[in-house]
Amino acid sequence: MKKRLVDYREFVDESKIAEIYRKGSKLSKYHILHINTTYYGGGVAEILRNLTVLLNEIGVDVGWRPMIGSYDYFGVTKEFHNALQGDEMDLTEVKKNIYEDRSEEFASITHVNHDLIVIHDPQPLPLIKFYSKHQPWIWRCHIDLSNPNEEVWDYLKSFALAYDQSVYQMDEFAARGFSSDYEIIQPSIDPRSMKNSDIAEDQIEDSLQRVGIDPSRPIISQVSRFDKWKDPVGVLEVYKRIREEMDCQLVLVGSMATDDPEGQKVFEEVRREANGMEDVTLAVDAHDVLVNAVQRKSGVVIQKSLKEGFGLTVSEALWKETPVVGSDIGGIPSQIIDGENGYLVDPKDFDEVAKRVMDVLSDESLQDEMGRNGRERVRKKFLITRHLEDWLDLWIDFLA
Repeated sequence: MKKRLVDYREFVDESKIAEIYRKGSKLSKYHILHINTTYYGGGVAEILRNLTVLLNEIGVDVGWRPMIGSYDYFGVTKEFHNALQGDEMDLTEVKKNIYEDRSEEFASITHVNHDLIVIHDPQPLPLIKFYSKHQPWIWRCHIDLSNPNEEVWDYLKSFALAYDQSVYQMDEFAARGFSSDYEIIQPSIDPRSMKNSDIAEDQIEDSLQRVGIDPSRPIISQVSRFDKWKDPVGVLEVYKRIREEMDCQLVLVGSMATDDPEGQKVFEEVRREANGMEDVTLAVDAHDVLVNAVQRKSGVVIQKSLKEGFGLTVSEALWKETPVVGSDIGGIPSQIIDGENGYLVDPKDFDEVAKRVMDVLSDESLQDEMGRNGRERVRKKFLITRHLEDWLDLWIDFLA
């Protein structure tokens, strides 16, 4: 069924829907393009899919093109990704050539005769170097640049400074060496997507049982890409501590983004660590209904990230009235109010994480109260309608 903005009236005021349509009409004669590096896997692709459909529905001509790369290219860009979050990297001329050559190749075969271009994350950042720029270019950075590897950031900054505007998730993420002229746009969830829509209890139970999860017993889960920064191995260590105190199951739901070559390696490590552990389910590339079911049926969801741009899976769980125990880093504290809809923890303190999970899992009235608070916070701050309006406001500033 085609998505329509009017169908979101059950979540936001009628006046807000009308305002979004009004702003969209100001951009009806313009053509806007998003470019990232994958159609599938991870939050960026999911956000673009949801936003692009609704933007076109309200009359804004918005396209989306992924810049697909080779294994070598994604190996280099993953190193950049890790380095921008503080890792060391051997930045060689060979790696720079692999990185820039893919953008040059894409530019040679892809026309961008649009009125405005939005580039997502560092992977396609050099594209601006290979086009004759005749329109505004915006760089949308989804990761935390507050403490980057200086050598890598100095190199990437040479491309980023050519953009007309940069957009970050939070003020704390804004890149060093930039002017104060940047925008903050936080991501969102789509409450009408398959992953977030209400589903019947019998469908929840059937989905769980199909992958070996017992819906009658307490469930703890983490839903994230298999990525070292999400620390799935650390979640297993937390689970060991919890199982010493109470009966429960652990479900790790993960995906493999096509632009992340480390995903398979991390998954294999998780599988080795989980081998022989009781009641641990690994669900790889799970469909949206299973993700929905796991998040709804969990007594508590964990997000034990070591670094986190935003962590949309937190809002996904909160929307389903499931409390979240999440790391006190990145964008997670903007979603979790400590003690109100979950708990914020030091992700390296396994005992603290385990204690907070057990505090929630052992108290159904606390689960209910935190669940209600969580859904309301997401309704007010992290739904796609707010996200749509943020982008419309920025584009109007440039075009209308």
